[in-house]
Parts: sequence; C-alpha cells; structure tokens
Amino acid sequence: MKIKAAVLRECKKPLTIEELELEPPKEKEVLVKYRYTGFCRSDLHHLLGELGASVPMVVGHESAGVVEEVGPGVTKIKKGDHVVGTWMIPCGECSECRRGRGNLCRGYHDQFLGGLLLDGTSRIKDKDGKMVRHGSYVAGFASYGVLPEAGTIPIRKDMPLEQACFMGCCVPTGWGTVTNIAKLQPGESVAIYGIGGVGLNVLRAAVLRQANPVIAVDIEGMREKIAREFGATHFIDSSKEDPVPKIQEIVGGGADVVFEAIGDPGATVQAYWSTGLAGKLVIPGVTPVDAATSLPLFRVPLHQLSILGGLYGAISTHLDIPKLADLAMTQDLKLDKLISKKFKLEDINDVAEAMIKRQINGRWVCELD
Repeated sequence: MKIKAAVLRECKKPLTIEELELEPPKEKEVLVKYRYTGFCRSDLHHLLGELGASVPMVVGHESAGVVEEVGPGVTKIKKGDHVVGTWMIPCGECSECRRGRGNLCRGYHDQFLGGLLLDGTSRIKDKDGKMVRHGSYVAGFASYGVLPEAGTIPIRKDMPLEQACFMGCCVPTGWGTVTNIAKLQPGESVAIYGIGGVGLNVLRAAVLRQANPVIAVDIEGMREKIAREFGATHFIDSSKEDPVPKIQEIVGGGADVVFEAIGDPGATVQAYWSTGLAGKLVIPGVTPVDAATSLPLFRVPLHQLSILGGLYGAISTHLDIPKLADLAMTQDLKLDKLISKKFKLEDINDVAEAMIKRQINGRWVCELD
C-alpha cells in the first residue's frame, strides 16, 4: 500500500516527505493507521546525526493509532484496537530480559540500531524499490506503519489518541524514572533540569509522589507557566541566574534527588552540584554519542552520592503503559496541558527548527491524515 512519511535520508539535512510502499504485516505483525505522533528530542538527535542513526529511515517513535489489519499468528491484538507503539521490545530470552530488565534487551539490539523489524528486514520501500528503515521500530511520522505485535500495546478506547501517543515515550520514561529508578519517597526534595516532555512527566510524577519542594530549572523562562501548572513549587530560569546556589538556598544544601532530563552536558554538571549529601543524580536525558562532561568525582564517595542512568524508565511496557493510560484518564497526569501545538506532517522541518531554537513549550504533536 502507498503511505506518506517523513524520511531521514541524510543527517543534518531536512526530512523529505515522500510516498512510500508499505508491505502487509507478516507473522506476528500488525498494520496500524497512525493518528498522532509526538515530536521528541530523540527525534531531533536522529536528525542531527547525534545517535548514529541508520538511514534512510522513517523517523518518529511516540505514536498512537488504530489497528487496520493483523498478520498470521497475532493473538493479542485485533482490528479496531487503539494502540501505542513502543521503541523497546524485549526478546524475553537474553540475560537482561531474564533478570527482569526488558528495557535493556540485548536480543533485538541489532534490529533496533539497524532500523529493522524483529526478523531483520524492513516492510518499507521507496519509489525506486530501495529499502527504507523503521526508526525505532515505530516509524511514526507516517500515515501507516507495520509493527511487531510485541511492540504494540492496546489501550482503552476512551483515551484521546493525541494524548495516548505520549504513552510511547515521554510519560513512561518520566514516570518510570521517578518510581523505578530514583525510587522517590514522600517528602524528598527534588530538582529537575530540562522542562520538556520527559522533564514535565518527571515533575508531575514527583508531585504526585508528594515530593517537596519540587524545583524546575530551564534555560527558557517561558516554561515557568507550564512547570507550575504541573506542580512545581519553584522555577529557576537558568539563563538569568545560576541554579546551583539557588537550589542550595531553597533546600538548605542540595536536593535529595536531582533529574537531568534534557541530555545537556552543561546541565549535567549543574545538576551534579545541586545534589545534596547522600543524594541521587538521575539522568534520563540522552546526550549526543560524542558528548562528554567533567565531574569531580571526589564528591561521590565523600558525599555518598549516587549517579543513576535510566532507559525508558525501566518500565515493563505491557504492564506499565496500560496502567499509566488508566491514570491519565483521571486527569492527574495533565496530558491535555502537555500538548501546546498540533502540526501537519509537511511542517515537520519547521518543528525541528523550533526545537533547535528552544521555542517548543510542552509537546508538539503531529496530526496525521
């Protein structure tokens, strides 16, 4: 079938909007009509060549839509289901999966990095019959996609799909980082560097875990309003003042848990110095592969600090995403406020430019035809 998609053919070059050929789903695969896809900072990393992406590929990984067709052997999904695509699929057999760490699966590592489906092939071809890759399995900036059944999560049909797409990335990443990795306790003080899609979900999870105070830090002062809507008790515009002494002043030393949610080496250094005695620095933000930073590690033993990485919030996709969708329907997640703009696929390069210029507040979402 013919589909319309945003294709990354060369890093640091604009995406091309192309008509592609999508093959039908094979064994244990499903065809999904995408309705909404969020533009994540990881998408920008791919466009800028900062994650070593294999090209050409259809970008996008934070998608929700409706199942149009199921392939042979599919047993858990049916036509008409509302679903979310996930960019991490556990094989269930590797050492990490067997330890309960499916978010770190080794078994499908090559397929993920290569932009391929689980059988090591692609279902997408361009007008010349050449292979186009599936970005992060999902390839979500497209009118349709073929997904592995194992990477397709059914969700309740009364959840708006423009909010459901967040269940593919920023919501579980933010919430899992707070609950599974930081293991945040009520009353602990928190600072969050980077108030984007992941940072706002970290912030909201911290508020609902009864952290206090909850300090939001961002280089763009325009993000104060949404940070406070999500429950921040304080906001620091890091373009106007050094956040480190300010955080130390607010909490009387340093915060119990500090999150770096933007993937910026400079922010990581500031977050490190914002962490109090026996505190935790938690880093869900993804930096470019060649980026480095310098941290004076004498503080780690002497101040008993913990530095923790987090991938996908250490979630179990099939268990946690439906639960978070249920929680979202209570309005506690404030996902309606997370959406600040909807755009069309043809405008995606303008959206990337806006993210580079730090003009995006909340999450911008692609509304697909």
